[in-house]
Amino acid sequence: MSATLVWLADDEGIAIAGTGRGSRRRYPCAVSLYTLAAPGSPGDPGDLIAPTMIGAFDGWVDAGSAATVALAELVRGAPAVATFDSDALFDYRARRPTLQIVDGRLAELAWPELAVRRTRVGEHDLLVLTGPEPDDRWQAFGTAVVELAHRLGVEEWVSLGSIPAAVPHTRSVPILGTTSEPGRLRGDVQPGPAGLLKVPAAAVSVLEMAMAKGGIPAVGYFAQVPHYVSGPYPAASVELLSALGRHLGVILPSGDLVEDARQLRTRLDTATALEETTRTYIERLEAMVDEERLPSGDDLIGEIERFLREGGSENTEGTQRN
Repeated sequence: MSATLVWLADDEGIAIAGTGRGSRRRYPCAVSLYTLAAPGSPGDPGDLIAPTMIGAFDGWVDAGSAATVALAELVRGAPAVATFDSDALFDYRARRPTLQIVDGRLAELAWPELAVRRTRVGEHDLLVLTGPEPDDRWQAFGTAVVELAHRLGVEEWVSLGSIPAAVPHTRSVPILGTTSEPGRLRGDVQPGPAGLLKVPAAAVSVLEMAMAKGGIPAVGYFAQVPHYVSGPYPAASVELLSALGRHLGVILPSGDLVEDARQLRTRLDTATALEETTRTYIERLEAMVDEERLPSGDDLIGEIERFLREGGSENTEGTQRN
C-alpha cells in the first residue's frame, strides 16, 4: 500500500512532510510571505530601473497618521507589485477584518492588506510598502522584504514615520533623520537625537536595519508631531513628502493635504486662543523652537511614553535613555 505525502506548514512557516499518522519531518523549505504580480499585469515589475523602496506602517511611529497618509497620496491608484500573506502577519483578533452585511446577508469581508505598490515620479521608479503594521513574524517579514528588494533591484530604502514631540503647531514641522551611513540624508536633515536613545521598536525600523544588513543603503525621515494634537496631522504629511522629494530630487504630489493642513491650523489657533493655559504652553514651545533648543532625548521619551499610554498598546517598560 502506498503512503500519502502530506505537505503542511508549521507556525514558523517551514514546510513539513508527513507520510503517515504522527510522522512530521521538517524540511528547510520556507513558505514565501509574498506573491509577485503576474507577468504582463499592471504591477509587473519587469521594467523597473534602479528603484527606491519606501516604507511606512500605521500604529507606533505614525503619530497623526502622517507617514501612512503621505504614502497613500503617493500611491493613489498605483498597481501592486507584490502582496504579503495577511494570515501569516496579522492577528485578526487585534485587527479584525471588516464585514459588510447587506439585508441580513453576509456579503463581503475586507481583510487587512499589506502590499508593495509601484509608481514613477520623474525619472524615479518608487516601490512603496505601506499598510497596517504586522502583528507577528517581524524577523521573517524583514528577511522577506530584503529578499524582495534584491529581486527587484532596489538601490536604497527610505523609512517614513512620525513621532509625538514637544513642538508647537504654529511652527514648521521638524524632521529627524536616521541613516545607515554618514552623508546619505539630504535637505539639511540631521541624524538624531544625539546620544543613546532606547525606545519600543517599530516594524519600519526592523526593515531599515535589515536593509542595511543586507547591503542596501537605508535612511529614515521622521516628522515630529505636536503631542497635544489628536487625529490626523496633515502638516506633518506634507513635510514628509517634501523631505522625501528633496531626498529624491523631485517634487512629489500632495493632493489636498496642504489645504487640509491650513484648515487644521485655523482650528488649532482658534482653540488655543480660547484657553489661557494652553496659549501660555504653546508660547513656551514656540520660544524653545525660536531659540533652536531641540528636544532632548529625555523629552522625546516622555512624549513617546505619553503617546503609547494614551493612544497605543505597546509596553513601554523598556523605554530608557542611557
